[in-house]
Amino acid sequence: MSLIVFPAIDLKNGQVVRLAEGDMDRATIYGDDPAAQATLFAQAGAQHLHVVDLDGAFAGQSVNGEAVRAIVERFPGHVQLGGGIRTRQSVERWFDLGVARVVIGTAALDDPDFVRGVAGDFPGGIVVAVDARDGLVATKGWADVSTVSATDLARRFEDAGVAALLFTDVGRDGLLKGCNVEATVDLARAVSIPVIASGGVAGIADIHVLALHARDGIEGVITGRALYDGRLDLAAALSVAAAA
Repeated sequence: MSLIVFPAIDLKNGQVVRLAEGDMDRATIYGDDPAAQATLFAQAGAQHLHVVDLDGAFAGQSVNGEAVRAIVERFPGHVQLGGGIRTRQSVERWFDLGVARVVIGTAALDDPDFVRGVAGDFPGGIVVAVDARDGLVATKGWADVSTVSATDLARRFEDAGVAALLFTDVGRDGLLKGCNVEATVDLARAVSIPVIASGGVAGIADIHVLALHARDGIEGVITGRALYDGRLDLAAALSVAAAA
C-alpha cells in the first residue's frame, strides 16, 4: 500500500504562507500566486494537494475563496481543502467547485452529527482533522485546546463513514522538528480509519519512516515548509512513498 504525499498550500491574505505552530503572527510568506505554486507541485509529479484557508479557519467561513478556485482550476489532481468549513452549505459549495475532499476540524468536536450527516451524503469526501496539542484536541485555528484526547475524538467517527483522519501535532507544525510518528501510528492502530500524518516533516527521513507504517493504516503525509525551504525534494518523496 503506497503512501500519498500531499504538498501543502496554506493561504493567508491570498498568499502562500507557512505558520509556526499555527500562530498567525509567525507566518513566513513563500509566494503571492497560489495557483502557480500548485502547478509547480503538479509538474514535480504530485497527484494530491492539501490546501488550507488559514484566514477561514479563524473566521469560521471561507476567506480565500478566489485563491482556492484558481488552485482547483490549475491543479490536475485531487485537491483536499480545509479551513473554516463548518456548514453543509460550504461543504456542498466546495464539492461543486471541484474539490475532491474537504477537511472538517472544529465542527467535528462541536457538532459531530453534522460530520456524520455530510460523511453519509458525500462518501469518500470527508476528512476529520484531529489537531492535537500535548495529546488534546485543538480547535478554531488551534487557538483553543479542549479536554478531549485525540484518540477519543477519532473513535467517535469510527462508524461515520469518513474517508480519513488528518492528525497534526500542533506543537511541531512548521518547525521542521520531525513528524510525531509515534503518536500518529498509535492513533492509526487505535482506529480502523486511514490516518494522514501532518506537522513537523523535516526531510526525506520522515517520509521513509511513515512509508514503513503504511501497513498500520497511515494513508499519507502532508508536507509544507520542508518543501518550500528546500529540505525535501518532492520528486524524491513521491518515489519513496510509491515504494511503500
